[in-house]
Amino acid sequence: MKPLDLNCRAFQTAIEVLARPWNGLILGLLQDGALRFSELEEAARGLGPKTLSARLRALEAGAIIARRVEPGPPVRVLYSLTAKGRAFGRVAEAIQRWGGELVADEPAPAPARRAAGSGRGKGMRSVQK
Repeated sequence: MKPLDLNCRAFQTAIEVLARPWNGLILGLLQDGALRFSELEEAARGLGPKTLSARLRALEAGAIIARRVEPGPPVRVLYSLTAKGRAFGRVAEAIQRWGGELVADEPAPAPARRAAGSGRGKGMRSVQK
């Protein structure tokens, strides 16, 4: 394996992209194919529309994602990965492996306790799909 040059522009640029909150999640969501804005917003719980819009614009400006407008009605805007964005898949796999090593020795989190009246107490049957 070739030694890493941690000061090189390519390495620093990649780290800057991944350091932006939500970018890794957005790139991960798009790995399986193009999504509309509303689909991205729904899948990325906790990410507001203003932030999502700003992240998508920045990733598009970096040629990491592509924005395609399909005429309507209704007009649909689809976001997909470019070749640069698809390459993130390999990086994500490596990060996940490393993350697994980082958390391997951590104790498992305690299960969340259900709040009273959560709908699964006495008299309530769970419905399986």
